[in-house]
Amino acid sequence: MEGVQPEGVGDKYSLIVPTYNERLNIALLVYLVFKHLRDVDFEIIIVDDGSPDGTQDVVKQLQQVYGDDRILLRARPRKLGLGTAYAHGLKHASGNFVVIMDADLSHHPKYLPSFIKKQQETGASIVTGTRYVKGGGVHGWTLMRKLTSRGANVLAQTFLWPGVSDLTGSFRLYRKSVLEDLISSCVSKGYVFQMEMIVRASRKGYHIEESIWKFKAWGI
Repeated sequence: MEGVQPEGVGDKYSLIVPTYNERLNIALLVYLVFKHLRDVDFEIIIVDDGSPDGTQDVVKQLQQVYGDDRILLRARPRKLGLGTAYAHGLKHASGNFVVIMDADLSHHPKYLPSFIKKQQETGASIVTGTRYVKGGGVHGWTLMRKLTSRGANVLAQTFLWPGVSDLTGSFRLYRKSVLEDLISSCVSKGYVFQMEMIVRASRKGYHIEESIWKFKAWGI
């Protein structure tokens, strides 16, 4: 993987992937992660909130293929919120870096090498994906949803001054110790959790860098 240090230098990446009814997506996501992180030490921690569609059965089959040391299933009995899903996965993370990403293929694993490279080049505590700088973008959303997302970011920039261009995105790389600190500080549990995390990180003075990515709805 060009520009990324080879496995063996000591860094390990724990990818935390919350799931609910992702049976049709999770196998492809795992395949793509392995494809794009060939020379990286990583594990995928899947936090499933009692999906009734058989997501956990698919994950168990993936464990047979890739190994249960690389694919960790850490299930919960029901939907308990996105913030608590990350906290639950973090308890089982053995890496010194943690990536949080969605299972629906909107966060394409092909961008992971650029996140890692950005962190290695800058020494950042957080690398956050941004859709709102040159090279990023959103595909597959209605105009209204694009305007809503962009408007939320503009308002947040105006009132919160977080120092990043995309607060509502949820594709990020953290130093594990930093994520532990932020999660213990946050009070939000739903999707606003992502915004609170990055604002608190900025207030605490953590080094934050951005890396472009293009959101594609439904993984298209």
